[in-house]
Amino acid sequence: MNGITFKRAHSCALAMLGSMAMLLSGCDFAPLYHSPDMALPAQYSGLGPFVRATPDTPALTEHWWTLYQDNTLNGLEQHLNDANPDLAAAIETYEQAAALTGEARAGLMPQLGLGAGLSRNKESEHTLFHTDEPPYEEQSTSVGAAISWLPDFWGSARNRLRMAQRNAQASAADLAAARLGLETQLASNYMAMRGLDAEHAAYQRAIALYRNALTITQMRLADKIAAGIDVARAQNQLASAQAADTEVLAQRAVLEHAVAVLAGINPIGFHLPSVADNQIAVPAVPLAVPSVLLQRRPDIAAAERRMAAANARIGIARAAFFPSITLGASGGLAATSWQLASLPNTLWAVGASLMQPVIDGGLRRARLKASWAQFAQTGDQYRAVVLRAFREVEDNISLSDRLAQETAEQTTALHAAQRVQDMALTLYTGGIDNYLNVTVAQIAALEAEIASVKLQTRRLQTSIALIAALGGGWDSVSGVSTNGTTGNTTSDTIRPTGTHLPHSP
Repeated sequence: MNGITFKRAHSCALAMLGSMAMLLSGCDFAPLYHSPDMALPAQYSGLGPFVRATPDTPALTEHWWTLYQDNTLNGLEQHLNDANPDLAAAIETYEQAAALTGEARAGLMPQLGLGAGLSRNKESEHTLFHTDEPPYEEQSTSVGAAISWLPDFWGSARNRLRMAQRNAQASAADLAAARLGLETQLASNYMAMRGLDAEHAAYQRAIALYRNALTITQMRLADKIAAGIDVARAQNQLASAQAADTEVLAQRAVLEHAVAVLAGINPIGFHLPSVADNQIAVPAVPLAVPSVLLQRRPDIAAAERRMAAANARIGIARAAFFPSITLGASGGLAATSWQLASLPNTLWAVGASLMQPVIDGGLRRARLKASWAQFAQTGDQYRAVVLRAFREVEDNISLSDRLAQETAEQTTALHAAQRVQDMALTLYTGGIDNYLNVTVAQIAALEAEIASVKLQTRRLQTSIALIAALGGGWDSVSGVSTNGTTGNTTSDTIRPTGTHLPHSP
């Protein structure tokens, strides 16, 4: 009866220990995490060529550059996503962060090892306490296995996994931000290059007009009805325009090389034909309410995920104050011959170890204090990123509106300058006016046309900057990005989007 009672007591003790292990393994010392709350306005204050989003308004897509309806730009952007080396390096950075998630997950699992040994051993005849009985030489053969497990009683391993997952999510958002940055840089350089094409066309028209004016002054000089200074002024005007046009072509070549490199193409031998008449129009950019920006900006998502990772780090630092318990078991066979498979040759061991640091010179408290400071730092960084994002949106909305108004005013100025230029040359040809007024009118007309071209280029680049400020086609609010891969900043499922990008484990 006593034996039965002992067995029951032993079974109850094991059950209690198992229950305690399960309860303790549910401990988590990380603070309860909530995404930061920020007071947001109901709408943007700036005005511009944008479309206020409604439930039926389509948001920016992943291929946002198609808004500009330029096939050359579409091809370059696609090539960038396939071949840009900087984007490929960002992908590798994400893959490293994703691999750390698997490494952290391994800390939750038992570790099993297998081993085998074979040796021939000879004992020295002069060994201390040596006996005269042989043998002095023996064989040793062994096979076995060992398993160890560090139960996650205090949630340290789980918080390491959460921290790795959230850092991987931040890396995925960083990858999306890098991709968007490269795409917008390529688009902006492309628009600048097309603007230089338009400037080149304007200079070519002016140069043709100046050549005609030079011919007129030379004819009038030959007829002795004009002074030689008129010819000199016409020659100066023509040469200055030619020099300015050459500078435009030099700038275009540099931008063309930059576009090639961004697209992942060797600039040697790369050439995009010049387009004299730039027909690219400023698109209407869909603009949602300000609160949606928090889910459409990958840099905001990355900052929030790093804050969540710092929250998990606090749990790791707190768990260090509790003892570390390791469970282990080993077993196998050992013999002095090849015949291992026999009961007397078996060996095994089962045990547990506990380690509790007592005096560490304040190391754990310092680490806990540092983890709280890091959490506060990531919170401040998150708020800074959000404020910067709203500033960029407001800047580009306001700038878009002012540039649209400035373009209309500059167009009026251009038409007036061109009329003055035509009238001045007509009056000079008829001998009514001097050539100085013709020169002044020509300079004003050319400057007005170049200013109009530059304004159109700047408007296109501002619309690109607005798209970048809105987060491009990246979206995490619904957990699904515009190309169908998951990406939710409030869970552990953010994955990178784009062409040929990997998925986190």
